[in-house]
Amino acid sequence: MRFGLVANLQREGTKQAVADFLDWSKQSKSEIFVWDGLKEIAVGQSYCTFEELPDKCDVLVSMGGDGTLIHSARIVGDRKTKLLGVNVGSLGFLTQITPLSMILCLDRIIKGDYNVEERMALTVKIDRTGETFHALNEAVVDNGAISRMIDIRLQVNGEDIVNYRCDGLIIATPTGSTAYSLASGGPILHPTMQAIIASPISAFSLTTRPMIFRADDALVLKVRSQHKVASLTVDGQVMRELSDGDIVSIKRADFAYQFIAFEENSFYRVCRSKLHWGLLPSGDSN
Repeated sequence: MRFGLVANLQREGTKQAVADFLDWSKQSKSEIFVWDGLKEIAVGQSYCTFEELPDKCDVLVSMGGDGTLIHSARIVGDRKTKLLGVNVGSLGFLTQITPLSMILCLDRIIKGDYNVEERMALTVKIDRTGETFHALNEAVVDNGAISRMIDIRLQVNGEDIVNYRCDGLIIATPTGSTAYSLASGGPILHPTMQAIIASPISAFSLTTRPMIFRADDALVLKVRSQHKVASLTVDGQVMRELSDGDIVSIKRADFAYQFIAFEENSFYRVCRSKLHWGLLPSGDSN
């Protein structure tokens, strides 16, 4: 099995995690390819660019926070390269394993003792420019740098649903339900579900609430901005300015990201840990 490695060196503990991974690769005699941005700390390896990695490996190991893993997913795109996140960040909903458990997990991957979770993606298109992006977490249309409300008309399968007066609108995947959408009052969905969430940001109407749509629904956002400026942000990493009257089309992508997972790191266990959900005392069944 071939492994690729990318890492965010701005995170404390990443250099040691990279060293541990390289030591493991020698002992296990695994074939590895290292992102060329790690040349200074990963001497004597086979290097390639970020964009080349998905074609070189079966499993792409991403060390850092969720942002590093999201960037890795964007590079992987519709290729079937599996993603493994090692959390040397802070919150870490996507990067579920730690540097301490990494070696054991890598050994289990070689033995085939792991699961693969398919995470749906969104295809996001700006109709005026034809630019198309893929989102693992969410696409956000908001008021950009100017703090004024904008109007966003939401259509689903050609039917007018609601006209939002708000600071913005988040269209999220189930994977993204624990990110920006959650902070804006959106629901939590299991990441392997097939659905699309629409969560308004600071909506002017108290009756405007988040909604969940079928995964096969086609969403269209028509943007009206009195100050003539708005913006589209995809996964918090790609931003484009929108003009008054722009249309953003969003639908489920025709591929899914492949995430390596282990049974003991269930989604609900991660939620209990990361969101500090309370548990009943031992022996209390009420």
